[in-house]
Amino acid sequence: MFATPLIRTTTSRTACSARAAAWVSAPTLTAAAATLFTPCLTLLHVNQNAARLLSSTPAAASAEPSSRRAAFEAKLKEVPSLADFVTSGTQPSQLSLEESLELDEPTSPAAAIAARKKKNHVRLPEWLKTDIPVGTDYNRIKKDLRGLKLHTVCEEAKCPNVGECWGGNETGTATATIMLMGDTCTRGCRFCAVKTSKTPPPLDPHEPENTAEAISRWGLDYVVLTSVDRDDLADGGAAHFAKTVQLIKQKNPKILVECLTGDYQGDLECVNHVAQSGLDVYAHNIETVEALTPYVRDRRAKYRQSLAVLKRAKEAQPLLLTKTSIMLGCGEKDEEVEQALRDLREHNVDVVTLGQYMRPTKKHMKVSEYVHPDKFAHWEKVAKEMGFAYVASGPLVRSSYKAAEFYIKHQVLRKQAAAKGGPIAA
Repeated sequence: MFATPLIRTTTSRTACSARAAAWVSAPTLTAAAATLFTPCLTLLHVNQNAARLLSSTPAAASAEPSSRRAAFEAKLKEVPSLADFVTSGTQPSQLSLEESLELDEPTSPAAAIAARKKKNHVRLPEWLKTDIPVGTDYNRIKKDLRGLKLHTVCEEAKCPNVGECWGGNETGTATATIMLMGDTCTRGCRFCAVKTSKTPPPLDPHEPENTAEAISRWGLDYVVLTSVDRDDLADGGAAHFAKTVQLIKQKNPKILVECLTGDYQGDLECVNHVAQSGLDVYAHNIETVEALTPYVRDRRAKYRQSLAVLKRAKEAQPLLLTKTSIMLGCGEKDEEVEQALRDLREHNVDVVTLGQYMRPTKKHMKVSEYVHPDKFAHWEKVAKEMGFAYVASGPLVRSSYKAAEFYIKHQVLRKQAAAKGGPIAA
C-alpha cells in the first residue's frame, strides 16, 4: 500500500539529488557553500536509498527490522563525506568538522571591534605627550574669552601648547591666538578640527572692539590674530581683520601683532589691505608639500596661491616679517619637504615652523608617521642653511608657537629701530 507514494517520492528526490550533486561539484563553488549544502545532499541520498530498500519488492515491508537496519547502514557508508566536497586547489582538504567551521574573524561584533583596535592602534610617542593646561593666567584668559564671546584657534584646533602659551614662560611672556570672524569655516581641510559650513553666521560687528579690549586686559606683549576662511564674504573678511589690528594698536601701540590669514581665494588686493593695517608679522601657512596639497587641504587652497600671498605681503610692506608653517607626518617625502623650503626662500619668507600633524578626531585624515625629534632637528638645520631668519622645528611646534615669537619680537624691534635711525640691539 506504500509502494506507489514511495516510488514517486524517490523519483523526485533522485532528480533533486542529481541536480544538487552537480551543483556542489561545480568548480566555482566555494568551500563555505559546499559545507552548507553537503548535509542537504546527504539527506537526499539517505531518503533515496531508504525508499529504494523499502519499495524494491512487495515483501520488503515485512522484512526483519535488523536486516533493514543493516542494509540502511551499509548504504549510508557509501554516501560521500564532507572532505570529498571541500577541496583546496586540486588536492582534497582533510579538514575535521571543527576546522571546516572555523572563522577567520571574531564571531561577535564586540570581539571584532577589539581585534581591529588592537591591530591598528599605535601608542602615542612620549615626545608628543603634554601636561593638562592649568594656571592663573590660563584660567583668567579663558574666562575673559567666554565673557566677550571670543574664540581662539588654541581651543578650536585643540593645540597641545595652549597651557604653555597662555600661561607664559619663565620671563612672563604670554601669547594667545584669537580667531576672528566666528568659529565656523567655509572650507573643509582634512586636518583641521574647526567647524565647517557653506553658510556660517554673519560677522559680529563688535568683535574688533571686543578683541582689542580683551587683549588690553591680558597685558600681552605679543598677540596672534587668525581667522576662519570666509569665502562667503566679498573680501574674505580682510576689512574686518584690518579694523581689529588698528583698534589693538590704538589701545596699546607697543603690542606686537601677528596676523595668520587665509589666501582670500588669490585676491591680492585683500592681502594688501591686511598687510598695510599696522601689523608686524604677516603669516600664511602652506601646511604641507605641493604634492599633498590637494589631499590635505581644501580644494580651493592651492600651493602656488599660498606662495603668492606671502610674496605680496612682503611687497606691500617691506618691513613686515613673513612667516609660514609646514606639518610633517602626512606622507610627505624628504625631497618634497626640501623643495618646499626652497620655494619659501625664493618668495622671501623669513620664518618657517615645522611640527607634527596630530589627528584631531577619527573623522579627519590619519597620521602617516610620528616623526622623530631627530628628524625635526635635521630640518631645522637644513632650513637655517637656506637662509631663513628663524626656524622652529619640533613635534609640538605650531604655526603660532611662542618659541618663534621670542625671536620675531626681537627682529621686529630691530627693524623698527633701524627705520627710525636709532641704535639696533644686538
